[in-house]
Amino acid sequence: MHAIQVSELGGPEVLQYTEVPDPVIGPGQVLVDTEAIGINFIDTYIRSGVYQTVPPYIPGAEGSGVVSAVGSEVTGIRVGDRIAWAAGPGSYAEKVAVDAAVAVPVPDGVEPPVAASALLQGMTAHYLIESVYKPEAGETVLVHAGSGGVGLILTQLAAARGVRVITTVSTDEKEALSREAGATEVLRYGEDLADRVRALTGGEGVAAVYDGVGKDTFDASLASLRIRGMLALFGGASGQVPPFDLQRLNSGGSLFITRPTLVHYTRDRAELLWRAGDIMNAIASGALRVRVGATYPLADAERAHRDLESRNTTGSIVLLP
Repeated sequence: MHAIQVSELGGPEVLQYTEVPDPVIGPGQVLVDTEAIGINFIDTYIRSGVYQTVPPYIPGAEGSGVVSAVGSEVTGIRVGDRIAWAAGPGSYAEKVAVDAAVAVPVPDGVEPPVAASALLQGMTAHYLIESVYKPEAGETVLVHAGSGGVGLILTQLAAARGVRVITTVSTDEKEALSREAGATEVLRYGEDLADRVRALTGGEGVAAVYDGVGKDTFDASLASLRIRGMLALFGGASGQVPPFDLQRLNSGGSLFITRPTLVHYTRDRAELLWRAGDIMNAIASGALRVRVGATYPLADAERAHRDLESRNTTGSIVLLP
């Protein structure tokens, strides 16, 4: 089969399209013919060495496809089933061995590129708004990168429950997408961002900031919070936040900060199916729209990573084998 392989850590150029042996499934696994592959910022962190991984390896952890073989000890999944996953290492490939414990059924009407890109970003948005900070109707929150995959989903989920959403974007096109998703106010990045957020909230600040940008927005995120506000720093698209003085949380108004990750919010099968089911069923019913901003052939993974890291993408992006 064909796959993307990383033989050394580095920039997008290390993503090499090559032939590798088909995966061999073990007990508790299923073999999947991949239909679409999700691309996420964490893939770039691993590729560049931010998160330690020993090459060579096949990147990616998210995708969707059709089950072609079922290993021993697997129940509830059959050959021919459509599944998706957000924790299947080696997903940048035409075939993937997926642990049955992380496989999620794909409802009818959810197309492969959507299914492949909805889980990680959708469940991230779900845990942020359901478990990290659950805003009430009438509260105001700030969502950075409002036109990105997580940002668009998070904005829709928040707006649907009557939450006022302020987002940040970088272009007019991205502003239009963010407003379509339900953002009440859309701002550009800049040194005076926190002042503009406070002006929109009568000087009080927002109840929560959902920040996947990281280094470039961190200071503004803290300065935008109301007293006892929550900063959910769930990513670092602009780089990782350096160490900081915890006393800033005191002087800022007894603030809270957390650095969550999806694996800690899908600790067992029941929690995974709850979050995934909410997202997939909302997509199937039309209540939630997942925007696939671009698709790339599997062989063009390098170009996809370059576009993602340069912030030239909107919504989700996927590879097609």
